[in-house]
Amino acid sequence: MTHSDNDSNFLSTRRNLLTTAAATLVGVGGVANASAAEQPVTKAKRLVRFAHMTDVHVQTDRAADRGFETALAHVQQQADPPEWIMFGGDNVMNVDSKDGAATAELQLKTWNRCLKNGLSLPYQVCVGNHDVLNMDANAGKKWAADAFGLTQSYYHFERNGWRFVVLDSTMPVAGGYKARLGEAQADWLQTTLKETSTTTPIAIVSHIPILSASAFFDGDNEQSGDWVVPGAWMHLDARSIKDLFLKHSNVKLSLSGHIHLVDEVRYNNVAYYCNGAVCGGWWKGPCQEFGNGYALIDLFDDGTTQRTFVYFPWQAQP
Repeated sequence: MTHSDNDSNFLSTRRNLLTTAAATLVGVGGVANASAAEQPVTKAKRLVRFAHMTDVHVQTDRAADRGFETALAHVQQQADPPEWIMFGGDNVMNVDSKDGAATAELQLKTWNRCLKNGLSLPYQVCVGNHDVLNMDANAGKKWAADAFGLTQSYYHFERNGWRFVVLDSTMPVAGGYKARLGEAQADWLQTTLKETSTTTPIAIVSHIPILSASAFFDGDNEQSGDWVVPGAWMHLDARSIKDLFLKHSNVKLSLSGHIHLVDEVRYNNVAYYCNGAVCGGWWKGPCQEFGNGYALIDLFDDGTTQRTFVYFPWQAQP
């Protein structure tokens, strides 16, 4: 059988569509291999592999400290191990609440002990909403920055030819918080992207997703008769942020956690990966379909990316 040029073009187009449209399907056990959507169709050189470990929610209850150390051992024992770790926020359990703030020093001590005992790799830290002491916009943010060795709660750094821009998603408001940058941080982000060479690929790290499909399933938020995604679950300023990314085509990747679920959204040539939770469902078992896990992220010299979500063995403790 022979094919016309049109047939060949159709088959090629169909293959490309299948590659770019394939869904990411992971469950509560084992290793989730990268789906077709996550496999870069490229012969590019891998520049770095790192682990994105988000939503640890470390505490002494439910043996969460041992669970965290188990996760650290698991990621470092990979056959193809990461070079460093990006902690994605909600690193400690809940110093944002009144009750949690009362044990803030114990939570931080537990975090530091686990890192000292179980981690030999370099790491960076993103601040999550549960890391902000008493949900205070000033003193609480300073506590978080000091706790994790940061000069401020948002910053950037370079690694293996990529620039990483770490954002602070949490804006305290009366009665809680919303996910947005605020004027000063938005200006800083705009300046940072503008000052980055157009040949340098950029990875964005935020605790709360800028864009996520999982946000629709974080609670029964369709019971009103409409889909309602609260401003604490996904960035309220997502439209302006994606417009900014569109002006800077070297923004290739956006990592988040917060939802404790796993998804992938590709929009305007940016890959948005929401990467579950080390704690699963707050160390009580899985969160919906997703157990305790972390993501391995591969970055390539042509700006392409690959995400593999990995589960580690952990049985919820009473």
